Amino acid sequence: MSDESIPRIALGSWAFAFGPFAADPWSFDRLCGYAAAVGYDGVEINGFRPHPHDEDVTADDCARLRDRLAEQGLGVSAYAPDFGSTPPADVPAADYLARVDSVLAFCAGLGVPALRVDSVSPPGPMDRERLGHLADTWRRAADRCADAGVRMVWEFEPGFWLNRPSEVQELVHTVAHPNFTVLFDTSHAYAGAVAGARHGDDPEVLPGGVAEYARLLAPYVGHLHVIDGDGSLHNGETSEHLPFGEGKIDLDEVVGALGRSALDLDWWTVDFCFCPTTERDAATAVPFVRALADRARVSGATR
Repeated sequence: MSDESIPRIALGSWAFAFGPFAADPWSFDRLCGYAAAVGYDGVEINGFRPHPHDEDVTADDCARLRDRLAEQGLGVSAYAPDFGSTPPADVPAADYLARVDSVLAFCAGLGVPALRVDSVSPPGPMDRERLGHLADTWRRAADRCADAGVRMVWEFEPGFWLNRPSEVQELVHTVAHPNFTVLFDTSHAYAGAVAGARHGDDPEVLPGGVAEYARLLAPYVGHLHVIDGDGSLHNGETSEHLPFGEGKIDLDEVVGALGRSALDLDWWTVDFCFCPTTERDAATAVPFVRALADRARVSGATR
């Protein structure tokens, strides 16, 4: 896109609800007020209570929420709902698709452009039968999302099944649906490509590190979470998300490797999940990420 305001920058609302904030989560209204005050263009909605849950809201509730966001000058980059009751590799497709229908009604009411999903199940060995069931379920879900005008984006990470680079690529190729894309989280990608986090006894790391991972997945990227990381895990489960400059990720290199796949996106979401210093560091993240995008354009990532 030629519009220099693209990508817009969103803040993932889960940052103020999970981990160190779980005992006293910020309300969604408080989170939105903070995001607007420090310069974000929008929010990415955590669909876990007490933040907006699709099963709790009516069409009128969505309209009111949309108006409140507009009053603060905020858009919505994506919705990340709770699929914990319906792990897609392990439940009947009909059960998962019923959850998807509920979620899509919420997305329609709020004008949400993208739906974030994960495999829900914990890491484990490859199982071709489960892979086939998961791929079929997600292919059907991607159809429904397409009909609703919502992009379906899969966030792979150390804490969930299919977290090795070869498995991620195989799943994308098996689903083989134009509306099923990858959510590339820079910290998760570093943990997978460099640290081999939760890969079992035979870690699968990439010689070119996270930049190689970015190049491999660039054709399939439909959403981006930007954050630093060092390959360590939060509570031994999923990758730590660190303030910019405190990890080991060369974000200029990663964004350059993603190329147009990153810069053509409408939104980049800043993901401070489980970070105790989010209130301080999410504010300075806005100019940092804007400068990152500007450098990518200048350096030739726009080619």
